[in-house]
Amino acid sequence: MRMSLFLRNLFFTILQPGVVAGLIPFLLARKNFENAFAGSLQMYHYGGMLVCLVGMGVTLHCIANFAVHGRGTLSPADPTQRLVISGLYKFSRNPMYVGVMLMLVGEAIFTQSANLFVYGIGVFTAFNLFIVFREEPRLKKDFGTSYQEYCKTVRRWI
Repeated sequence: MRMSLFLRNLFFTILQPGVVAGLIPFLLARKNFENAFAGSLQMYHYGGMLVCLVGMGVTLHCIANFAVHGRGTLSPADPTQRLVISGLYKFSRNPMYVGVMLMLVGEAIFTQSANLFVYGIGVFTAFNLFIVFREEPRLKKDFGTSYQEYCKTVRRWI
């Protein structure tokens, strides 16, 4: 059971944040990444890396929390069995999305790519629409009063 949950989380981590915050940004700003590593790194490169690493840490912490406390994955196709309100979820209802956004902001800073800044705005918009119109209604249906009480005490973002 634990191995299955680990493998499902690994799969969805590669599929979702891996594509959104890894593959697509690399494809959009490939030359910018190559140029950054071809020359000497500047302070903004280090700042971008720091922001990106913080985002990775937040995202991985949330994924682990979903597996351990929620008994599920980050994917809407394989959601948690229990409402997760511990860890970073005490401060934000959507810290995993915040983590992914931090990765994107860090990559945009690192590469100085206008394409990544625009992409990040699009991703944030898509996240917000998905949360409001799909995820929150499902959580209200699945977890009822406990989710509604949680929403009263914890903000959607930060």
